[in-house]
Amino acid sequence: MKVGEQCVRDVVTVRPSASLREAATLMREKHVGFIVVVDESDPWRRVPVGVLTDRDIVIQVFAPGADAGALSVADVMTRYPVLAHEHEDVSRVLVKMREVGIRRAPVVDASGALMGVIAMDDAIQLVTGLLCDISGVIRQERRVEGRLHASTISHH
Repeated sequence: MKVGEQCVRDVVTVRPSASLREAATLMREKHVGFIVVVDESDPWRRVPVGVLTDRDIVIQVFAPGADAGALSVADVMTRYPVLAHEHEDVSRVLVKMREVGIRRAPVVDASGALMGVIAMDDAIQLVTGLLCDISGVIRQERRVEGRLHASTISHH
């Protein structure tokens, strides 16, 4: 399965120059803990330049007692995020995510433009769906075998 087929397309984004307060407000309004930071100098393409998580804000700003009002997204964001390319296999991206220790990655198209986000939750949902399909095949196979066996016995 390709990442581009499984990723969530509705991505919350913010500019690097936005205030940290704007980003936190956006997280609260959109009910997300992960925002992709994009360079919007090209209005036709949103290119990821970083990511910002609610955890980043807590660990880097509030825990050490920094002045949140004086900081921008660029001051706190993780630069050079791990990117998933739309044509990569989900399993390959999950390996990269595991190695780096992240739960979400921006998904980009061939031109490097943002097209979605892939998360561990998406992978769990995918695997769960596959397991349900496999289980259904096994149940159906048993039903068919049972009917064939019953009809064979009744003809003898």
